[in-house]
Amino acid sequence: MTVRRILALVLIAWALGFVWFAVALPQPAPQSQTDAIVVPTGSGGRIQRGLEMLQAGAAEQMLVTGVDTSVQTDEFVAEFKVPARVMDCCVTLGFSALDTRGNARETAEWLDERGYNSLRLVTADWHMRRAALELQDQLPANIDVLQDAVRSQPSLGTLFIEYHKLIAVWLLQALK
Repeated sequence: MTVRRILALVLIAWALGFVWFAVALPQPAPQSQTDAIVVPTGSGGRIQRGLEMLQAGAAEQMLVTGVDTSVQTDEFVAEFKVPARVMDCCVTLGFSALDTRGNARETAEWLDERGYNSLRLVTADWHMRRAALELQDQLPANIDVLQDAVRSQPSLGTLFIEYHKLIAVWLLQALK
């Protein structure tokens, strides 16, 4: 096979992969029970969805990972209208993560400290595949992850960048 044909096949696979990535975005999950809810900070709707599931009894605890270190608990409570009893008993703000890989590390440590075996991952539809892949790399195989995507309207640019980030993470993990 010539180099030209190989490059053409790679380009076709890349293009078809991008179409799949953009058209078949992950969907919201039905309400079901998990030990915990994990919400990486980022685009709108994530934290609200996590709180909604927590208050509906879908989990015992919720971790919001990747919170900016300048955020105060009372600011979080006010912005997301979190009842004090819910915040006190059930919501942990994680401040150590700076990116998706850091979210996965922070989540793995938090789950291990609590002995949890299942979680609901709540993130944007366009971000779900990479977040779940990063999480899979950090968690033991016995942890069940329910993917609960928050619907969004990502721009073509956002999809393009995220697709390439997903490919990079997949390749890095494949090379391990």
